[in-house]
Amino acid sequence: MSSEDYTDVQNATDPHPEANADKPEVTIEGLQSQLATLAAAYESAKEQSLRSQADAQNARRRAEQDIEKAHKFGQDKIVNDLLPVVDNLERALATIDTSNEAFTAIAEGIQLTYKSFIDALARHQVVVVNPQGEPFDPNLHQAVSAVPNPDVEPNTVINVFQKGYTLHGRLVRPAMVVVSRAP
Repeated sequence: MSSEDYTDVQNATDPHPEANADKPEVTIEGLQSQLATLAAAYESAKEQSLRSQADAQNARRRAEQDIEKAHKFGQDKIVNDLLPVVDNLERALATIDTSNEAFTAIAEGIQLTYKSFIDALARHQVVVVNPQGEPFDPNLHQAVSAVPNPDVEPNTVINVFQKGYTLHGRLVRPAMVVVSRAP
């Protein structure tokens, strides 16, 4: 069969011979080029999918951390509201004359109330910062004044006006202190 006969047979069996005339000829180089393009598209899609998964995982981790911080430090406001009560109990204990038998029962009651209050705060990770005699730390202490004192090393806390408190290691209220300085 000659090539003309083959073309005639093909045209006779093909219902749309003009559509086949517009198709480009398929070559190995063309297929390899298409394969390379598809492989690059696949790698790009795979990379984008991995990035999306990593972004989703990071968002999930950030949300978990935010929830954990909210649980940990959500008590911040209530702790700040309760600290003046602790301060007042300390002041009451300091002013009671324990040598007078009439005030002994009152002092014991206030002492027990104060202790239970401090224990309750400690159960919720509220820790007292009482820096008496320690070196001054600006992260935990607020210096009210500096007093020359040759008996103590400079920058040492010599008096605590108001104790500080931390909640889960984060400062809630700095300790108000008097610091020594060189004479």
